[in-house]
Amino acid sequence: METKDIIYDLRTKMGLSQEDLASKVYVTRQAVSRWENGETVPNTETLKLLSALFDVSINTLLGSPRTLTCQCCGMQLEDCNLGKEKNGFLNQDYCKWCYADGEYTLDVWKRYVAIGGREKLEEFKQQLMHELNELLALEGLPQVEGLNVLSGEFVNLEYTLPNGTRVKFLDDKATYLGSQLEGEAGICYGIAANMEFLLICSYSENGENPELIVYKKR
Repeated sequence: METKDIIYDLRTKMGLSQEDLASKVYVTRQAVSRWENGETVPNTETLKLLSALFDVSINTLLGSPRTLTCQCCGMQLEDCNLGKEKNGFLNQDYCKWCYADGEYTLDVWKRYVAIGGREKLEEFKQQLMHELNELLALEGLPQVEGLNVLSGEFVNLEYTLPNGTRVKFLDDKATYLGSQLEGEAGICYGIAANMEFLLICSYSENGENPELIVYKKR
């Protein structure tokens, strides 16, 4: 869809007239009419207001010309999972789990801001990858080439121990450095780590049939 069609669709779904929309974003009714006729496109500041009003990204308003990914955790961004600024505007650089109310929310990030910020975090990632790859080599598994910041909510799988007990090793509310490695026959390998431990697991599609391979204290 083009911008003119998107604005029309969002306006009518909200039950607003052109005049109603104009008053909410501080333009004239004629300006809204020109947008919807495809004669003009809203300027940057007006796009921000429209984004906040309709709760969609500027990228969506412009017809989704590019794929957005969170610059912190690498997750693909959609309107429903975008972070927000203190003023309620959507942030197109980060997901809502990494960034909320104008601040980073990740405990991994916060712990490293105090001792040097992103540079120290990157150094720590390199150290973790070295340690993880030593373990992966022992297991004959693919090597990890990068780590993203991941929400525990998405990587906290439940494993069955030899005694039949089902256990989760992570915290849904915490964040970890991790990655997914592609294996054979539809099997994937999940990596999760922080300052205290290294975890390697396997699972099939959609995280089914998870098996713990390595859990090691650092």
